[in-house]
Amino acid sequence: MARVLDTVSYVCSNVVMRWQGQSVGGQLIGALPGLDANDGFVRTVRTPEFAGITFHEVLAKSALNRIPAAAQLPFEWTVNPYRGCTHACVYCFARNTHTYLDLDAGHDFDSQIVVKTNVAEVLGHELHRASWNHDPVALGTNTDPYQRAEGRYRLMPGIIAAMARSGTPFSILTKGTIARRDLPLLAAAARDVHVGFAVSIAIGDEELHSRLEPGTSSPRARLDLVRAVTDAGLPCHVMVAPVIPHLSDDDAAIDALLARIAAAGATSATVLALHLRPGTREWWFTWLERAEPALVPAYRSLYGRGTYATSAYRDDLARRVRPLLERHGLAARHASEHRQVATVTTKPAITVPTLF
Repeated sequence: MARVLDTVSYVCSNVVMRWQGQSVGGQLIGALPGLDANDGFVRTVRTPEFAGITFHEVLAKSALNRIPAAAQLPFEWTVNPYRGCTHACVYCFARNTHTYLDLDAGHDFDSQIVVKTNVAEVLGHELHRASWNHDPVALGTNTDPYQRAEGRYRLMPGIIAAMARSGTPFSILTKGTIARRDLPLLAAAARDVHVGFAVSIAIGDEELHSRLEPGTSSPRARLDLVRAVTDAGLPCHVMVAPVIPHLSDDDAAIDALLARIAAAGATSATVLALHLRPGTREWWFTWLERAEPALVPAYRSLYGRGTYATSAYRDDLARRVRPLLERHGLAARHASEHRQVATVTTKPAITVPTLF
């Protein structure tokens, strides 16, 4: 373990060097518009490898984010090394967070990425404070820590090392197959702390995937990631979320995807319907009106002016999904493996494993 952590420290100490020689879009004085005053703006970076993407490097003064109790989530702390996400999922629930930076929840969210280059160092200091209670920490609850930028900035190895060194349990939710790079580190960390790992696979159909998740790895590649995770000795949960009404919610499509997930070795799975928070809702309907205009009336009826599909729709989805999860051995039954918590996104119909 010590050798692994020493390697991580070396890699993280050289993160900034990897960007030397890259084109710098502007050496601006002051912060990115709307950036929290606790974050220090460093520079804007554009490279040919990431055409159309702008990275805004910042030095964060804090890494741990506390989740308000009112959110009713099954974890209290998160770490987000990136803001914005190149996955460009049309339905991404986190889109509205970009408006806090005076950027838009649509194209800017997909292309203007804030990178907290010192997040691992700051996290390490925070986790070693006497006041830290070693509560579980969740990653991937806002934007994906294994989006494409992670292949360049390599922030996650240092984050994993900081968690393991401090004895802090943590979980990761991702669509990014870059995570395979860190499986040896995660397996080593799991010898010291509890490590939860989940892969998001919302859509099995390749054509629909390319329309709704254009910046993500293919469903096949994510299924291969599931297999790699379990081969590394870690349990792997799969989030089949969001199920897209009238596009991916028929029994045959869900059954076929769950069969593939089970064959890949997943430990368990959760199926959740699309929800449309402010910011996401507007971007979703813009896409729907352009790509599937015939479905607009149905969506207006299903979602009205709110975030969630009607309770009738959610209850029907839960009823149809429950026997499918049982059939494929993906229902999380054991409290010792996945503590069950009903969350605000599911209502009483479905429960969600916390991965802790």
